[in-house]
Amino acid sequence: MTDKNHSEVYLLSPLPFQGQKRAFVKQFREALTEYVSAKPIHTVVDLFGGSGLLSHTAKRMYPGLNVIYNDYDDFHVRIENIPRTNEIFARIRPILKGTPDKTRLSDKLKGEILKVIREYDEAGFVDYITLSASLLFSSHYVTNWTELEKESFYNRVRQTPVCADGYLDGLVIVKHDYFKLFSLYKHDPGVLFLVDPPYLSTDIKSYRSVEYWRIRDYMNVLLVLKSNYIFFTSEKSQLVDLCEWLADNPDFKNPFRNAVLKTTRNRVNYSASYQDMMLYNIGK
Repeated sequence: MTDKNHSEVYLLSPLPFQGQKRAFVKQFREALTEYVSAKPIHTVVDLFGGSGLLSHTAKRMYPGLNVIYNDYDDFHVRIENIPRTNEIFARIRPILKGTPDKTRLSDKLKGEILKVIREYDEAGFVDYITLSASLLFSSHYVTNWTELEKESFYNRVRQTPVCADGYLDGLVIVKHDYFKLFSLYKHDPGVLFLVDPPYLSTDIKSYRSVEYWRIRDYMNVLLVLKSNYIFFTSEKSQLVDLCEWLADNPDFKNPFRNAVLKTTRNRVNYSASYQDMMLYNIGK
């Protein structure tokens, strides 16, 4: 698909990325059209750039907009290394010739594939997230060699080369803490902020920028919603319910202020544990 300037228009990220907004492209385009029609928007700042799909869509729709893509996860590095990724896939496909799709691979086949990947790992960059999508169980990602060699492999290898020609064309690519970037533009009424933070209390290991997104992190994001924004969240976060409750109880005070905190660590298994908390406040 191309726009009037004959630039490729992508409806999904050309590389796998946890949390990309491909299911929201249509609704996002409609919301962006409403904003541009109603207000003198000249700049779009994608605070949590992720795969760059929202930034890409905004720039293709309105080439005259200044679109700032906060690539905190270095997605552009994965794009730049697509030729290396295609080389790896080209060497893996013959190894899997005759192997049924989606079947678990033998240790022998896994070893041959690991040997190829190790060669590239020792020589430079390897896009482990893209490899994960073709070698691991659905929606399971790893980010380095150590994690990859521990996993079971499946034959889900793509049969065509990866292509992302023009995907990031026209974008201003930066790498900043999202709130610092917001601070640079918050006083300009012509700026529209795209706010797509990691979902609350979810595993986001494929993000390089954060390991776990807590309620405090999520609440801090609300501070940027005083400006023009398009915000993405999930019902799992219950953030909208929380904000409505706070609005209904404007005199609410923090009951845990000055409370004593006690903790205990509970182990689920050899590799996982969680922390229980007890708070009390005797008062004066």
